[in-house]
Amino acid sequence: MPVQVAKKHGTFTIVRDEQKFLLGLDAGNTVIKAVLFDLDGRQVAMHALDGQSNTPEAGHVERDLNELWANAKTAIRVCLETAGIEAAQVAAVGCAGHGNGLYLLDQAGEPLTGIQSLDTRAASLAADLSEKNGAALHEICLQKPWPSQTPVLLAWIKQNMPALYARAGSVLLCKDFINFKLTGNLTSEVSDLSGCGLLKMPECAYDDQLLALYGLEEARPLLPRLIDPAEIAGHVTAAAAAATGLAEGTPVVGGYFDVVSSAMGSGVVASGEASIICGTWSINQVFTASPVNDPSVFMVAGFGPDRFVNIESSATSAANLEWYVREFVERGQHHDDPFGYCNARVAEVAPALDDPLFLPFLYGSALGAEYRAGFFGVAGWHGEPHLLRALYEGVMFEHRRHIDVLRAADVPFNHAALSGGGARSPIWPQMFADGLGVPVTVAEAQETGALGAAIGAGVGVGMFEDYEVGIAKMTRIKASYTPNPKLQEHYNSRYARYLQVTEAMQPLWNAP
Repeated sequence: MPVQVAKKHGTFTIVRDEQKFLLGLDAGNTVIKAVLFDLDGRQVAMHALDGQSNTPEAGHVERDLNELWANAKTAIRVCLETAGIEAAQVAAVGCAGHGNGLYLLDQAGEPLTGIQSLDTRAASLAADLSEKNGAALHEICLQKPWPSQTPVLLAWIKQNMPALYARAGSVLLCKDFINFKLTGNLTSEVSDLSGCGLLKMPECAYDDQLLALYGLEEARPLLPRLIDPAEIAGHVTAAAAAATGLAEGTPVVGGYFDVVSSAMGSGVVASGEASIICGTWSINQVFTASPVNDPSVFMVAGFGPDRFVNIESSATSAANLEWYVREFVERGQHHDDPFGYCNARVAEVAPALDDPLFLPFLYGSALGAEYRAGFFGVAGWHGEPHLLRALYEGVMFEHRRHIDVLRAADVPFNHAALSGGGARSPIWPQMFADGLGVPVTVAEAQETGALGAAIGAGVGVGMFEDYEVGIAKMTRIKASYTPNPKLQEHYNSRYARYLQVTEAMQPLWNAP
């Protein structure tokens, strides 16, 4: 019979032993979220925990994998307790995680190191590999080496930390580690492994020649069992059930490279549809039935038969605003709603052609790890609102540069779904529509990465016939934005200046 369950902001009704739910996990570079959805995609409960990144040396960005699992356990347990459901009502679990980086376990399955996708320690090695084998690598995996790419980091460990490399037992991605702790099985799936350049494309299969080009001829035994994202990777063990509150035996699917799951959670999966994620990374992706083979495109990931996503990305998006908030706004005692404060300040000023410019390269660029951020053209009459508007605009411009690469590679689209933290801003979605010159939609769900993973879990256990059915059932559009022709002209002019300043800075960035 129906039971009324109290929540902090009201009550909701669940039907004991009848209604089923899907649990989506979203593991970012620091935050881990557990989000429970009903089968209509409505968020029932959510809990998130923020972990710590460590920077033991310049360019090194690491995390404690024991902390990651501790936070994941807590997030799941609190989410289920908040929902007030029986554990057996969770039909399946899907996990999305940030791509690339390196989550290395020893031969007993214990953590060796957790390197995040913001790490740049392997920049020189990536450049050397690109010069020597870049074309041959792209021919196989449709990707060239870059600093925090998983195989490049593994090759760096092999060269610089041979004792650690000798202890290695398994190479995993972020969400694979969580799946391992939930199920006891060492698996990864094609979306993450193709996204990190470890699979032959378009077959989405392991390849010994590919490993050899990275200098990892002997590393094949370190790679986990390869499965489809919606394939069941295992079932929740008794130990994991006791730790998380999930029911023992609950199915856990392979999961997703978070850019794919976030696109699905925002309603995008069909060929010709575009997804833009304004989060820690600038993700710009268009789905196609076959992969685009163009060396100018950053990467191509596959996630099923005739399902590919062509991706241009870099760590140049909302991470810039997060840095600004951390270093300046929170120090200004705006602790109640620091991002709301920034949105309000941006709204105070009308855009002008002589506004400052901002280059969003706090963590380097896809064009080079040596790129650095900076404000340019600041005058005495400019204040914080102008600087913040420049930051918002600079982030959008770097998204636009990535999208121009996709368009030049003949990957067209005529509208885009915006997700990530930037989609929650009242400023950024319209700025994206005006600056990119295409209509932009924002999904009803805020936790699109977790929702996409939950949809995949539903597909994996047969609740949905395919992704299209699951997405139609579980996603909805919250808002739509159409380009303003006058502001399109404004941003076209400003974008040209942005590119000029970026080009002018390159000799300084490249100087010894």
